[in-house]
Formats: sequence, structure tokens, C-alpha cells
Amino acid sequence: MQILAIALGGCLRAPPVRYGLTEDTGGHIAYILGAMAALARDPRVERADIATRLFDDPALGRIHAQPRETLSAKSDIIRIDSGDRRYLAKERLARDRAAFTRALIEHLRGADRLPDIIHAHFADAADVARQVRDELGIPFIYTAHSLAHDKAQMMESSPALAARLREEDRAIAAADAIIASSRDECERQLPAYPSARFDRIHRLRPGVEAGNVPAGDLQRAEKLIEPFLRDPGRPMILAIARPVRKKNLVRLVEAFGSSPELSSRANLVILPGLRTGMKQGEEEQRDVLLDLVDAIDRHDLHGVAAWPSRHDNRHVAAMYALARRSRGMFFNPALIEPYGLTLIEAASHGLPVVATCNGGPSDIVTELEHGLLVNPLDPADMQQAMLRMLDDEVLWQRCSSNALTNIGGMNWTDYANGFLSIAQDIAAGAASERMPRPARMLISDIDNTLTGCRTGARRLSAFLSRKRAQVGFGVATGRSFVEARRLLREWDMPVPRVLIASVGSEIYWRTKRGFVLDRDYAAALDDGWNAQAVLAALADIPGLVPQAAIEQRRFKCSFFADDPGVLAKVRSRLDALGIEAKAILSHDRLLDILPARAGKHAALAHVAAALGLPQGSIVAAGDSGNDVDMLAGSERAVLVANHHEELRGVAGLTHVYTSRRSHAAGVLEGLLWHERRSRPREAADVAA
Repeated sequence: MQILAIALGGCLRAPPVRYGLTEDTGGHIAYILGAMAALARDPRVERADIATRLFDDPALGRIHAQPRETLSAKSDIIRIDSGDRRYLAKERLARDRAAFTRALIEHLRGADRLPDIIHAHFADAADVARQVRDELGIPFIYTAHSLAHDKAQMMESSPALAARLREEDRAIAAADAIIASSRDECERQLPAYPSARFDRIHRLRPGVEAGNVPAGDLQRAEKLIEPFLRDPGRPMILAIARPVRKKNLVRLVEAFGSSPELSSRANLVILPGLRTGMKQGEEEQRDVLLDLVDAIDRHDLHGVAAWPSRHDNRHVAAMYALARRSRGMFFNPALIEPYGLTLIEAASHGLPVVATCNGGPSDIVTELEHGLLVNPLDPADMQQAMLRMLDDEVLWQRCSSNALTNIGGMNWTDYANGFLSIAQDIAAGAASERMPRPARMLISDIDNTLTGCRTGARRLSAFLSRKRAQVGFGVATGRSFVEARRLLREWDMPVPRVLIASVGSEIYWRTKRGFVLDRDYAAALDDGWNAQAVLAALADIPGLVPQAAIEQRRFKCSFFADDPGVLAKVRSRLDALGIEAKAILSHDRLLDILPARAGKHAALAHVAAALGLPQGSIVAAGDSGNDVDMLAGSERAVLVANHHEELRGVAGLTHVYTSRRSHAAGVLEGLLWHERRSRPREAADVAA
């Protein structure tokens, strides 16, 4: 497969100082280069090139005027000459886009072979990719970096912002697939656009390089900040962001400076982009830098605050390492952060974080468990989190250890595998219309049932691929649709023909046009269901805390339970108020409230009826509390060896096979056991 990425900005090798950008922040340059390097390393990929705009500006480096730059044996940066060789900031690029597009199409027409897929970064590149597809028939994937949706909620409407929103919506409408990094982008931001289709949205977590820093780089970073600091050995509170208002750097300085305890115990180090002076750059960036310095002056932070004007990517990596060595933290105070790649970079160095609760950081911190979330509009909340991280040695050590342990799941190899899976589906025309009815089905939970052991997952996947004409594959998970597809890709499992999501409250069918929601099932659940009444009824029960908004679904109210005993109180309250609902506890702390007609077993029965299959031809597999009704109610079930203690009552049922093996290997063991057990009966039926 040949892949061509399009990124119009042009500065893929050196940051433009005059515009206040930096090699580390936002992560978009690092993202593009890291993604294409990983794809180029994959043996399935012949070429992984990047097309960008050629310009000639000595201040930014002569490299940008070279038509082709080799990155590796299978990857080049191809610079397209549009006829205008000036460096153009993002706001001015639109005027040159038509000329760039024509030049790119002519370049591709002259190539020995066309790419199989185009990967467009940002909506402007998606517009170019759409025109290339119209001319040359090459499908494209759009990665939606830094969507304007939330910016539009925070700012007054303007012609420029309205135009950006329209352009992003056109990109979403045109793309063959859309990639985003966080659940928040996939499940809240993207669906807010009129043209969004949930089945085209995929979550791929970007990778991060290992956090190894040479001793020489540490010394360079120390020299960078030493002129600012009286005691460089204090714990470092590190922030890295462009000097724009939405990054909220000034409020971080205010929070730090207004706390005598913080300013007497720690150093604040901010890398606010690159600059050649306070009067250079765009108006907003100049204003933010001036406000930053003003806040430092007002709080007399000279000697405890550093804000160097120049740095490179090696300085940045070393700064994370210095912050960890000082037993400090990384702070992302953005008003809203679409993703938050700096939080992953911090994790790769074992550095705990404090981050805004708005946007992608809530996903990252929840998954990596390496820090605290704060309200970026509340200086007191910010102060409290910084002091807690400084004071609580157990918390700091746990966050640091979790960061180093959990960051392994965010790597460029997994990203490349996921991207190729999506690209190959598009290139092959995706799934066929609903496949012929199988003779039998496997419907399995995902977490700790299919996942947990790579060897077992490969064996089960290979079996299902060989037997796909006879054994249909489906999943039933507590995860959302987007997260379920991400996990299945990351574990190289087959694309399911049916996906039961959100603890059996949603069913999605695979078709030629992608996955479609089962609206008949949704209509059945809607009758008599009132999510707001459920939330109100349970609001004052001690030990019950609502999960994040992104976990709440149309037919699912989700909570954290402090104690398993809360389940009885919840059921009693619902019964007392006459609310017909089903309460499901899993892993002793995750509580979901569903319509009485919902649940994994109800969804499985609906699937069986839709396929015209007897329920006895479906094998259900699971491991935790939200699988209880599915395993207990099915005629054939598999309980994997690593099942949670809360399923001990299910283990003794005669139709439930408890495997000797764990995870996917146990699923395969149980599936084969049920197949062997059913053969004599099936033969007898035929003889009769």
C-alpha cells in the first residue's frame, strides 16, 4: 500500500519563530512525522510520503525550498511549488490553496503510481484531498486536529470562525473515514457537526517516542532555565503551550503567583513558544506574552519563574526529565484541549500531570492514571491540585509509576496497525452488505475476555477468519461504539457483523455502507424510559458518583459506586419510585442503569431474532458483572478462567462452560467445547 499525507503548513522540519510556534506544542508536526515514520516501517507499506507546500524563506531554513527531502528508505517529504514561494501563515494559506491543489494533481498525474490512500491533516488539507479524489479517484482519510467546535462555544461568532466551522463540516462530509485521538473528539466534538456519521469516525491514539534523554541534553536544558531561577533544584511545575488565550497560561501564572506556599516551594517553568522579542508575531500572541510578563512582575516571581524565548525539541524532552527529577509535575491549563499530546509526552518520562478537565485530557489522564484534572477557570482548584501533588508523596509516586507502565499502550506501531486496518477496508470497498446468515454465532464481551493475551487473541482471530462462513462473530461490551472498534483494531480481532455497545443499550449492524444503528431496538427501549428521572432519583444516594458526561448514553446512566452494597440501595430506590430500570454492577464499582428491556441478553435475543437464528445457536462469552444476564440467559455460554469473582454464581450453571484458559484462549476453548457437545444432537435431528 502507498500512502500520501497532506499537510499544507509547510514547516515540517523547523518551526517559524516569527509566528510563535514551537516544535513541541500542539504536537501536529510530531504527530505527522511520527505517524508516517511508523507507517514507513510497516512491511505492508511500500511508500509513506508527505506532501506539503514549498516556500523559500532563509529565516526558516533553506530545506523548505527543496522539492524532495528523504526521511527514510520508504518516506519522503514532497514539496509542491504552487507558484507563490512566500511562507504563508495559516490564515493566508486559503488564498494559495487552489494553486497548490492544481500543482499537486499535476505532480500525481506524472507519478509512476498513484497512492492508494491520502491522509489529510486538518480541514484545509481535506479540501485538497477531496479535489484530488474527484480528479484521480484516490480515497482519503481526514484527521481532525484541533476542531473549532469548542472554540465557537467560548468565543463570539466571527466570519472567520464561521467559515472554519463550515470547512470542517465539509471535510467531515467528504472523508471516507475520519480519525481523531480522543473519545471527546470522537463522541462529543465530531458528532456535533451536521454532516457527521458515527460509523466513519475512528479513534486512533497517537504514539510517543521513548522518554530517554542523554545527559548532555539535560545539561543544555538546565542552562536554558538557570538564568531565571534562584534555586533550580526546587520541584518544577512545567507548562508548554503556544501563547494564545485558549491555552490559559496567564491564569496558571496567577494561580501560582497568588499562592505564597507554591511560590516559596516550587519553580514555574513555561515554554510559551518561540520568539525574537515581545513585539514580534501575531497580535494575540503579543498580547498573551505581555500579560504573562505582567503577571510575573505583579506577583514578583522573578527568581522562581522561567520563560525562555528559544528552545528546540531536545530541550523539551529534557525539560520533562528535569521536572520528574525535581519531583515536580507537568501542567496543562488550557480552557479546552482537543487532545493533549503533551500529557502523553510527560507520561513517557514518568512525569505526573495536572490538566484541564475539558476535552481530551480527561481521556488521557483516565487511561494513564498519571495525574489530576482541574477546572481551568478556577485558580483555587489549580492551586489545590499543585499543592496536593507536591505534598502527597504516595500520589506522586503512583502517578509516575502509572505513567511509565501505561504509556506502552500508546505507541506508533499500534497507530500504524490501526490506520492500515481502516485504509485497507476503504481500499477494498469495506464490508459487503449484510452477509449470509451463519449457522451459529459467537457473541463475546471485549475487555478481559477477548483482550488480555495477544497469543490467545491471535488464535481466536485466526479461527474466526477460517470459519467466517459458518461462525458469525459479534461483540457485546460495556464500551461505547467508538471505543469498542478501537479495542478490536488494537487487538487484531475481526470486524464484527454485529456490535452490541454500552452494556446492551445499543446495537449496530455491519453493512456495505458501514455500521448502522438498529433503530427498532432503540425504539423498543425508548418506550417509558426517562434518563433524567433516573439521575434525579439517585442523586442523593451516598457513595454514588456519576461518571463523566461522555459515559452517559441515551439509554444508559453510569455511576461509580464506592461500595458494592450501593447496588441494593439503588434497586430499592428505583422500585420505590416505580421506575422500571435495570441496575448492573461490574468490577464492584461500575454501576449502569438501563431501561428494563435493555441489557446484553436482551440485545443478544434481538440479534438472534433479526438473524432468524434459534438462541441455542449463539454462544455467549464474558468475564464480569455486566455479562451476568447474557451468560445466565443464554442456552450456551462461556465463562473465561480469569472471570471476576462477582460471576461465581454463574459458574455453576449447567449451560455455562468455565474454561481452563483465560481471555481469548478461554473463549476459543469454550466455543469448541460447545461445538463438540452439539454435534450428536444435530446429527440426531438430521437422522430424524
